[in-house]
Amino acid sequence: MLWQDIIITIISIMFVFALIPQVYYGFKNKKGSIVISTSLPNSIGMYVMSIVYLTLSLKFSALLGFFTASLWLTLFIQKIVYK
Repeated sequence: MLWQDIIITIISIMFVFALIPQVYYGFKNKKGSIVISTSLPNSIGMYVMSIVYLTLSLKFSALLGFFTASLWLTLFIQKIVYK
């Protein structure tokens, strides 16, 4: 395991913990409070970064990046569904 993988994984874990309350808030209040112009580019960008991490053999970073991208995608879907 590369040290870069460890650092990126730790930072990604912090991003995940920062997004979970927002996703929970959206489900609880049936509200999409993040604008589409924020959630969609972040989601797409994180999926692309996850693929890049995989090509660099940063497996844990890719996994957490994929999870972070999925949370951003959830926020995007909440904005569409909970108008």
